[in-house]
Amino acid sequence: MKIQLIAVGTKMPAWVETGFKEYQRRFPKDMPLELIEITAGKRGKNADIKRILQQEGEKTLAAIPKGNRIVTLEVTGKPWDTHQLASNMEKWQLDGRDVSLLIGGPEGLAPECIAAAEQKWSLSNLTLPHPLVRIVVAESLYRGWSLNNNHPYHRE
Repeated sequence: MKIQLIAVGTKMPAWVETGFKEYQRRFPKDMPLELIEITAGKRGKNADIKRILQQEGEKTLAAIPKGNRIVTLEVTGKPWDTHQLASNMEKWQLDGRDVSLLIGGPEGLAPECIAAAEQKWSLSNLTLPHPLVRIVVAESLYRGWSLNNNHPYHRE
């Protein structure tokens, strides 16, 4: 199973790239974690946010291979602890499809992306900076994998 993290935003600070890549490289070959960045629309003084959000949504949905399970990351999603995430990951593997996790831009995800989701995951009730979400998701997924595979990374 391949896991895709599709995130709105490019040109992340070096610490974000370093943090994400650290966890990305730890994933086994049979469960690679891939990052796809979607260019965010320009947000100026008189920006048409609704149109920008729609365009970001179209680009995001276009990046998802046909048949993938879609999981959105959003504040209104369901909070999962580590064991629930590990259980979801196990179910995803048994399902036999690849997984696309979607992270929106400053205004979140387009309604079309939310409508396409099979699952909605909330990392926190807090609004988190989108660059930080990439690292938290990568670490959480790696921890879920390590729990499912009795890897010493996850200790209780």
